[in-house]
Amino acid sequence: MELQINGKAMTADIDPAMPLLWVLRDVFNLTGTKYSCGVAACGACTVRVDGQAVRSCVTPVSTVVGKRIQTIESLGTADKPHALQQAWIAEQVPQCGYCQSGMLMAAAALLEKTPKPTDAQIDEAMSNICRCGTYQRVRVAIHRAAGAVK
Repeated sequence: MELQINGKAMTADIDPAMPLLWVLRDVFNLTGTKYSCGVAACGACTVRVDGQAVRSCVTPVSTVVGKRIQTIESLGTADKPHALQQAWIAEQVPQCGYCQSGMLMAAAALLEKTPKPTDAQIDEAMSNICRCGTYQRVRVAIHRAAGAVK
């Protein structure tokens, strides 16, 4: 099966029913995407598929063949962080950090669709769960990044 992950064609002999999360982590060693609940409730496993936020723990890999898959590993680099990553740091969003890759991918999907979101749009789009409760900081960081994201 051939997948388009982070701008690269990647091929593996995998069960079409295998969740995308396990393909990313166990087959391709892209471990930035996290496992938490396994039932699409928390959002720690969020990646982007053709620009949309998708919970990879319940997404069969067969449903994303031929689509653009983006994981946290491709959002920015150490030398050139994405505007969201810069805003996350500036607003001190992460505490434990476990949910942050999923949060960032959901926020990136939001800003791609809605470059200047309102608080209500952010609240609707950001259904990820953060045990540390940094939701207010997430909102402020998204607003900050919205000024820099093209």
